[in-house]
Formats: sequence, structure tokens, C-alpha cells
Amino acid sequence: MAAVRDTRRLGRSAVEVSRLGFGGNALGNLYAVVDDDLARETVDAALESGVTYVDTAPLYGHGLSERRIGDMLRGRPQGSFVLSTKVGRLLKPNGRAAPRKLSIAEGGIFEGELPFTPHFDFSYDATMRSFEDSLQRLGLGRIDVLLIHDCDAWSQGANFEPALRDVETGALRALELLKAEGSIGAFGAGVNQFEACERLMDLGDFDCFLLAGRYTLLEQGALATFLPRCVRQGVSVILGAPFNSGILVTGAVPGARYNYVPAPPEVLARVAAIKAVADAHDVPLAAAALQFVLAHPAVATVIPGARSPAEATANAALVERPIPGAFWSALKTEGLIAADAPVP
Repeated sequence: MAAVRDTRRLGRSAVEVSRLGFGGNALGNLYAVVDDDLARETVDAALESGVTYVDTAPLYGHGLSERRIGDMLRGRPQGSFVLSTKVGRLLKPNGRAAPRKLSIAEGGIFEGELPFTPHFDFSYDATMRSFEDSLQRLGLGRIDVLLIHDCDAWSQGANFEPALRDVETGALRALELLKAEGSIGAFGAGVNQFEACERLMDLGDFDCFLLAGRYTLLEQGALATFLPRCVRQGVSVILGAPFNSGILVTGAVPGARYNYVPAPPEVLARVAAIKAVADAHDVPLAAAALQFVLAHPAVATVIPGARSPAEATANAALVERPIPGAFWSALKTEGLIAADAPVP
């Protein structure tokens, strides 16, 4: 069992992150509006619980999450928090006209976002501009960790190979320079596919990857090659979306989300089976989800989102809640998690 205030270093960098981090997508009004006061109270609750690592991105609310998080962190003592944000999309004003329906990859899951439309651009110049734009939205003089956002087939589709070439010749070169000159402490990529991480590892020396939803209590495909490679090469994993968009909190209820959309029948059935084992051992499903991913030696931190102080405080309690070893054994016996998956 991890403690919230424990820290792990990101790869070979000097950046250390708390074992529980804070994912800032909800503060971009993911699915529903969060007002400014509640957003501030939520971040305050997370930091008071021992969290020191906060993640955001230009995509989240099309700049709204960065603006809010910057306002909440500004004025706090230097070194009291670690902040990551992302490059790969430039935000362009849309004139406040009624926006077209955006795809999930473009950010079509935010309510009341700022009047900008995100555009993919992994070039060197766009990466540098994105970094500077984020500093201005945040109102901060430094970003600790910079991640290339959504350079995977999940978001790029048929454009994945051209995007990867732009990353190799542009974004990666920009991040290497920013790290060498001390403008950032570490760099990596934030994606939804571990296969993309492995492709990126062939291109450069990344400190970390923010992998969203692809190593969880529900799915462990990353165990075969990606996570062992991270351990061998000293690359850290920041585990995003540990609840697979919410279903590992709510359970298999009507309307439960998986990968940002209503869960299909096979996912609902598997989650129901996992929850039945959890109930039999008096284990909250969400606690199992958080602690499972932290047991892998490649995973430095897990960053669930929160949209209220109660959720932020609950996440910290779930990370530190005792879970009996018999629970993990039962999951393996019933074939509900991989037999070779590390467990607490």
C-alpha cells in the first residue's frame, strides 16, 4: 500500500512526484460545469491531503483548466508542488460562434469551455509556442514536466505516422532543448495507447509517459512488453484515467462510462465480476483500482480526477485503505486480472 505523500522520481530526471497526483481534466468542465469556487476548493483539498503533483493540459476546457490551476498554485512556495502540462495542440480563437460538434480527440467532452478551438501541431515552432502560451495561461514562470499530448493512433487515426514524424523532427527536439536549458525538469508524452509509447521510446530518451486508461484493474495489455521495457530503461509511467472514465468507481451501473462513452456489455460484465469479488472482501472498487496500478514498479504516480473537495479527499483515503491479500489472490484465481500482474 502506497502513502499519498511518498514520492517517486520521474525516470532519470530530478523531478519527484507524489504517489497520488491530481488530474486536472475535471477542472476544464469535463462532462459538466464546475464553478470557480468549487474548483479552487477541490485543488486545495487535494494539496491538503498530501498531493504535490498536479497535471493539466491546454485541451482541458480549451485553456480553462490551465487558467484555474495556475490561479490556485500561484503564490504557493516554490518547490511545494510539481506541475505538468502538455504540447501538441494550439488553441485558436473561434470568435465565440456556436462551435461545431467536436470529436472526443478534439475535446468534445467539455461543457462551457473557453472560446478557443484546439488544433493539432507537433512541429518545433508550435511546441515552443504552446509552451509559452501555457506559461501565460498558468501565470507561472516554470512548468516542471512537459508532455506531448495525444500523438497516438487513438487521436490521430490515419494521420498517426505523419504525426509521429513531426514529433521526431519537431516536438521532441523542442523538449530536449527546453530540458537542456533548464526551462523544464522532465519531458514525456501523454497518450491513450501503450503501443504509441513504445514507438516513441525508439525515437528519443523520454523521462516518462502519461498513459491514460491502458493499465488498470480492467485491462493489463501493457504488461506484456511496454511496462517491462520501462523498468529496464528507467522510464516512469504516470497512470492517468485509473477508473477507465468512471466505471471503476460507479461499477456496472446503467450509463457507466468506459473510454469517455457508455460502456459496452462485455466491459459491464467484467466490471460486475470484479466488483462481486471486491464486495465479498469488503474492498471499495475505487480503492482497488488505485492501489492496483501503483503496485507496478514502473508506475511512479496515479492521477485520478476530482470535481469536488469530497472526491479529492476520498481519493487520498482510497490510496491508503488497507486491502487484504486474499482479495488480489481471488481476482487472479478467477482470471479477472493478469496472473503476472504485480499487486500490493
